[in-house]
This record gives sequence, C-alpha cells and structure tokens, in this order.
Amino acid sequence: MEWTRSDEDLLVRIDPGEEIHASLQKLAQEIGFNAAAITSGIGRTRDNIYGYMNNEGIYIKRELDNPSELVSLSGNIARTQDGKPFTHIHCCWSDDGNTVHAGHMFSSTIAVVAEIHLRIMSKAVMTRCPLADVQLLGLQFS
Repeated sequence: MEWTRSDEDLLVRIDPGEEIHASLQKLAQEIGFNAAAITSGIGRTRDNIYGYMNNEGIYIKRELDNPSELVSLSGNIARTQDGKPFTHIHCCWSDDGNTVHAGHMFSSTIAVVAEIHLRIMSKAVMTRCPLADVQLLGLQFS
C-alpha cells in the first residue's frame, strides 16, 4: 500500500494480496485520524465476501471468489469504543460476464490494484457502538 495526502484528502493505492479493510484500518492507525469518509474506490479484487442486512438485523453473506472489477466503493472509517479503527464499506463489483454484485463488503483482497479516495474529517469524532437487536455497530457522534 502507498498513499499521498493533499490537505484532508488521501489517495491510496492497495496492492495485490492486500485486504481492503485491513489496509485502510492500518492507514487510520498510521496517520491517526478518528473519522474519514471513503468517497470512491476502483480496481480489481478477488475472494470477495459481501452481503446485506435483512429486516431482522442479521447479515446475510455471499461469496464472489473469482477476480472481479471493483466499479464502486464507498463508506467511512470511525473508531470503536476501545479506539480501534473500524471500516464500514459498501461495494459494487462486475464479474467477467458483466454481472453486477453489490452490498456490504465483509472482505475483499486485491487481485491487481485498488485506488481509493478518503476525506479525513479532522473536526469530527465518530465512534462505532453496539445497536440493540442488530449486528451492525452504529455511529455515535461527539
């Protein structure tokens, strides 16, 4: 992974074999920010696990094993109550047959490259806290 910074904007390149969540969490630790918006991402990934939250607040997971084109990525980075970086990301992929797969990204490993834009929110503090009856950690602002 490499990155460059212009004021509050970061452009990140993630390389083959690196996992997106782990890479962005490592970056948050390295730079030391508490809140960021993930505004865009493109590239080619493999071993994707994605899904959705059903009406009962339970995540349903799907696998997209074959390398696929990452056509859209967005989300945010906050901190958990114990201070660890937490990434919440949604994605759209296109497989080699141009079938689109989309949803909450649980994990995704880079096959060729990914380029991701982050906007650091230096005056915001976002904390991920448990929500009653759902698997998602909700945002708390301070």
